[in-house]
Amino acid sequence: MLKLHHYMLPDVQKLMELQKADREIQRLNQEIAALPKRVAAIEEKLAGTKAGLERAKIAVKADEAARRKYESAIQDLQQKISKYRDQSLAVKTNEQYRALLHEIQFAEQDIQANEDKILELMLNTEAREKDVKAAELELKAEMAEIEKEKAAARERTAEDEKLLSEWNAKRDQARAGVSEDLLRQYERVAKFRGTGLAEVRDQKCMGCQVMLRPQTYNDVRSGQIVICESCQRVLYFDPATGVAVERPSLTAKRRARPKTHVDKAWFYRADFDELGEVFFAFANADGNASRRVYDAHTGRKIGDTEYRPGDFSTAFADDIKSGVRLHTTLDEQQLQEWASELPMTELDELHADLKKAQREAMPEESVVSEHPAAS
Repeated sequence: MLKLHHYMLPDVQKLMELQKADREIQRLNQEIAALPKRVAAIEEKLAGTKAGLERAKIAVKADEAARRKYESAIQDLQQKISKYRDQSLAVKTNEQYRALLHEIQFAEQDIQANEDKILELMLNTEAREKDVKAAELELKAEMAEIEKEKAAARERTAEDEKLLSEWNAKRDQARAGVSEDLLRQYERVAKFRGTGLAEVRDQKCMGCQVMLRPQTYNDVRSGQIVICESCQRVLYFDPATGVAVERPSLTAKRRARPKTHVDKAWFYRADFDELGEVFFAFANADGNASRRVYDAHTGRKIGDTEYRPGDFSTAFADDIKSGVRLHTTLDEQQLQEWASELPMTELDELHADLKKAQREAMPEESVVSEHPAAS
């Protein structure tokens, strides 16, 4: 496999090194900035655990205070009962005696209510104490974890800062090898789009996913400095990844005869009006036939798509009669996506198919091979 630098100008190679350095510097800066945030998140969780422990302790203290209050109330009520009983010994009427008995009953009911509340608090005490112990254990574990995280963060930050220094040096070295104009273009685009360099694959800019014009594609493949018309990134071609998938050879075996009845097909014509050599793309759909015309040399579409009722074999009979039927696959959806220009790979396949058709033609038809589009 040929090495990349055989296809690429030094400026572009340096830009690739610069972009790699820029990406590493960005990653390291993000990681260095993220480490304190990570520690802060753990500390925030730790603060939450401390607050939970404090709430559990406060709840225990509140229960203890409530229990003391109920116990004090019981003592007061018991003193009242004792007083009422002493008074009952000195009363002279039944009404006074019954009144004191009622007061004693009310006091005893209040004592029972307070004792029930004390019992409820005693039942909750065990759960409260478990909450306190659990919160204390969680706090202890988290304090150990945060110390471990802080130590790891300090170590990782030191490593990242060392790497950052190395990549900054590589970045400065790469910048020094790029022309000022190209460097300004790269940095201007990188500032707004994140990257200033994009690879070309299958005639497409991988930065913005827009198809390139055939001539632009050829310029990039030849190693020229080319700027993407869509995203303004500097383009480069890597033969290790950018070579189009090889199609089966059209000359390795006899060309299959095109089917007679089809809904879409390519045709070649050597003299169409005043335009000269063209490729026709015919298709049938919904009772209508369509015809697209492309310059056989550049692949550029000529005029608008023409529609006629019926089948293309009859609707455009004159074009078909004087043309050469090709076997290359026609995909109407792709034609719509390509819009005004065929990709170079598609144009190359059409020409290869045309050559094969001309070689297999009868002697009286061989004059077609003299046209430039077939060369």
